[in-house]
Amino acid sequence: MELFDAGVKGRGLRASRELSTGEVLLAEPGYAAVVYSSLASQVCHSCFRRQANLHRCAQCRFAHYCNRTCQTAGWDEHKQECAAIRKLGAAPNENVRLAGRLLWRRNRDQGLASDSQLLAVDQLQDHLRDLPGDQLQALQADVQTFLRFWSCGSKQHPADFISHVFSLIKSNGLTLPDQRGLQMVGLGLFPNLSLVNHDCWPNCTATLNHGNQSAVSSTLHSPLRMELRALGRICQGEELTISYVDALNLSADRQKQLKERFHFDCSCDHCSRHVGDDLMAAAAEAKPSADAVKEVSAFSKETLEKVEEARRDGDHSRVLKLCQECLEKQQDVLADTHLYKLKVLSVLAEVLTYHRKFSEAAGYARKMVEGYMKLYHPNNAQLGLALMRSGVTHWHAGQVEVGHKMICEAYRIMMVTHGPNHSITRDLEIRQQTVKTDHYCSGISMLMLKLAR
Repeated sequence: MELFDAGVKGRGLRASRELSTGEVLLAEPGYAAVVYSSLASQVCHSCFRRQANLHRCAQCRFAHYCNRTCQTAGWDEHKQECAAIRKLGAAPNENVRLAGRLLWRRNRDQGLASDSQLLAVDQLQDHLRDLPGDQLQALQADVQTFLRFWSCGSKQHPADFISHVFSLIKSNGLTLPDQRGLQMVGLGLFPNLSLVNHDCWPNCTATLNHGNQSAVSSTLHSPLRMELRALGRICQGEELTISYVDALNLSADRQKQLKERFHFDCSCDHCSRHVGDDLMAAAAEAKPSADAVKEVSAFSKETLEKVEEARRDGDHSRVLKLCQECLEKQQDVLADTHLYKLKVLSVLAEVLTYHRKFSEAAGYARKMVEGYMKLYHPNNAQLGLALMRSGVTHWHAGQVEVGHKMICEAYRIMMVTHGPNHSITRDLEIRQQTVKTDHYCSGISMLMLKLAR
C-alpha cells in the first residue's frame, strides 16, 4: 500500500498491487493505548484482555496485568505513567492518560517517526478549530489536568501543543475491544491506520489482535496490534477504506455521527444514494398507514430509551417486559429489517440467553440475524459476531443443525475479518467441531430410532 493525496478527503492509503480477500495489509502495534478508567481493574493494561484475578501494580495500585509477562511487556509504557499517578495521587481519565503515554513515547522517539510509520504522530490531523464550545471546554479541562499529571520533568510542552494532542486523539483515537469482541475496553492511537479514510461500505476492516504473551519462549511472543484486512478483492490503485461508524444506521444518521465526531461530510456512494435506508425504515408487508408507522416508530424509540435505562440498572425483568410490549406493537407495522425492530430483537435474544432461556432466545436471534444479513456487508465483523452468538444460542436450545450452519458462516466471516490465529476464530473453530459432533450424534440417534420402529 502507499500514501496518496485523496483530494477533499486529504491524505489516504491505496493498494500498490492487487489484494486478495482476507489479506493483511497492515499490522500496526499501538503507538499508545490505555484501558478505560471504569474497567481498570478488569482488563490487562498490556494485552487488553478482560479476565478475573488480574495482578495489580504494587506501586501505583491502578494498572492491572494478566501476569508478570504482561507486566514486564508493558513496563516501558507504564513506567512514567506510574510515577505520574503516584505524584498526582489518583489516575486521571483515559484521555489524559493516553495523551501522557503519547508524549512520553514521542520523547523516547525524539519526535521522529520510526521506519514503520508513514508520518510522525503529531502530524496527524486535528480538528481543534471545529470543536463546539462544550467540547472545547471539556478539552481545556483535560489539558489542565494533564499539566498536573505530566511528570516527565526533562521537557515541558506549551499548552497549545497539548491542546493539539488532545484534539488529534479525539479525531484519530480508536476504541479497543476485549478478546471476545463483546465490549470496548480501551482507547488507542495507531498513526498509520489513521490515514485510512472512511466509507460506509468499505473494502477493508480494522481488527484488534491481542497478540500472544503465553508462549513459553519470549521469542514467540507477539505484541498487541491493529490489523487492516481486505474484505474482498481490491484492485491496484484502489483506495483502502474502513467504516468509522456502524453501518446499521440510516444514511442521515451516519452522516450526522461522522460530522459530529470526525468533522467531515460523508458523500460515499451508500450515503449519496441512501442505500439500505428503505429497508431500515421499511413498513411491514401488511401495508399499514403512514400514520401507524410514524406512531409505532416514535413508540419504539421511546421504549428503547427506557430499555437502556433499565439495562443500566440491571433490571432484566423490566427490559423483557418493555421489549415484548414493543415487539407486539411493531407486529404488522414495522418490517423485520426496520432498525427499531432489529434492536428490540437483539436485546431480547441477549437477555433471554443470559437467563438461559435458549429456546425463546433462539427465535428472536434467528429473526435478528436474517435482518442483519440483508443490511450488512457479507464480510462484516459485526454480522460474524451476531451469527456466532446466535449459533451458540441455537445449539444450547437443541436446534443443532441451524446452530451449526450459523457457526460455520460466522467462521467463514471471521477468517476474513480476524484471520485464523485470532482468539475469536480459534474459539469458533472449536465450537464448529463441537456442534458438528453433536449434529452427527443427533443424526445417528434419529436413525437408530427409525430402525427400532
